[in-house]
Amino acid sequence: MNIEKEIRDLKDRNKQVELNKGWEISYTRRIILLILTYLAVGAYLAAIQIENPWQSAIVPAVAFMLSTLTLPFFKAIWSRLQN
Repeated sequence: MNIEKEIRDLKDRNKQVELNKGWEISYTRRIILLILTYLAVGAYLAAIQIENPWQSAIVPAVAFMLSTLTLPFFKAIWSRLQN
């Protein structure tokens, strides 16, 4: 394997890593997760015949969203403790 190909492969890999990182922290991903969580919890609560299932699904969906928003903060603390 020659050096030019290795460098090209590393650059391609880095582009993919950056793209994945961007997706992981994007608000688009978080909003999609919020909506899917709300729909899944709402459907489950409706299936087990909880009163006001769609209203009750708001709390777990928002709680999940808040937990994803705080993850970068806790990740930064964890990273500092690892060094």
